[in-house]
This record gives sequence, structure tokens and C-alpha cells, in this order.
Amino acid sequence: MSQYQALKQACYEANMQLPALGLVLFTFGNASVVDREKSVFAIKPSGVPYATLKPEDIVIVDFDNNVVEGTKRPSSDTKTHALLFKQWTNIGGIVHTHSTYATAWAQAQLDIPILGTTHADHLTADVPCAPPMSDELIAGDYEHQTGWQIINEFAKRGLSPAEVEMILVGNHAPFTWGKTVEKAVYHSAVLEEVARLAYLTCTLKPGVARLKDALINKHYQRKHGAGSYYGQS
Repeated sequence: MSQYQALKQACYEANMQLPALGLVLFTFGNASVVDREKSVFAIKPSGVPYATLKPEDIVIVDFDNNVVEGTKRPSSDTKTHALLFKQWTNIGGIVHTHSTYATAWAQAQLDIPILGTTHADHLTADVPCAPPMSDELIAGDYEHQTGWQIINEFAKRGLSPAEVEMILVGNHAPFTWGKTVEKAVYHSAVLEEVARLAYLTCTLKPGVARLKDALINKHYQRKHGAGSYYGQS
């Protein structure tokens, strides 16, 4: 049995959650999960339909994009995942989808404004949208540069990937991450719902005001703050 069997299984289960949650069509997405001790991560193979995906199809890759184990080609987005894992050492899983509403905001090159408490339950900032990369970078190592596009946008805005665990890549689609791949999947679903709610809100009332700071802080702190009281733990 492969030493990466548990890692492959975790990756497989995370990927299968994406169509179950309505976040992907056909082969439009991927999830990855890292093993920090072995300095590798597991990722969905490129172009394999979810309906036929099996745990043994999952590919193991190192942080320099070398295939360590697997008979199939890894996702075309592998270099983006590798760079994020290499640069942001506290994340354990990454999800990339082309979910409808989040991708619409990305295509419009717009941040998703924080308009309601659903958004504030998860983060205190607008969901950032990184601008499209230059023609020169697109013509180069595109997927690797997509990783830098994300990292550089966080640095530019002074955002922490531990606090804002999602981004839109302009003209492209969303990426999310988390301490675990399960959290990354959760954030992907949350992002799509926040994007949907924001779209509907802005359609109903163009120019709607951003959520006031008191409500942002209240909802975020009651769930994530030192004195949080949401849930049972």
C-alpha cells in the first residue's frame, strides 16, 4: 500500500465535495491537501471527471512541481497550489473552483463588498479581487504566476492569509484555503454564497451601503474572537 494512501483519500473526499455542493461543473475545479512532514501535496488529476474519479487517481506532487507518485498528469493548476503551499506554510488545503457567482465577480474584476452579517461571520474585509496579470506574465509560466498574483495582492493590501482565506483572481475564478482541506472546501462554499448574496443585494439596491463596523466586529468576534460564544465548543 502506498505511504500516501491516507493523503490521497483525504484529497479524493475533498474533491468529491465540490460537485456535491454545486461548486463545480464537469472538470471545472480541484482541491489539494498537503503533508508538511513529507513536503508533498495531493491534488486532483487534470481533466478527470468527478463521476469517474477514484482515490488511486490522485497525484502526489512536491513543492517544486515534481510528481512523486501517480500515473496521471496533475491538475493544470498544480503550480499555483505548489507556490501557495510553499509560501504560506500554515495552510493545509486549497480549493479552486469556477463557481457561478464568485466567478462572475472575478470576471467583473470586483471585490465582493461586505454587506451583511453572513459575510461578517467569516471575515471582516471585502473579498479581494486580484487584477488580471500582464500579457508578459500570461505568456510565461502562467500557473506559477497566478500563485504570485494571489500572494502579491495580499501583500499589497496588508492582508493575512490566516484571516482572509479566499480571493478572486481577476477574469479567472476563486481560490480558497484553510488549515485543513475540509476548511478550504467550507470556505469555497461560503464564498459562493456570499458572492450570490452580494450580487442579489446590489441588484436590488445599487449603491447599497457597506455593513457598519459595529455589526462587522460583533458578528466576527462572537464566532472567532477570544470571547466567542457561537457553537458548542
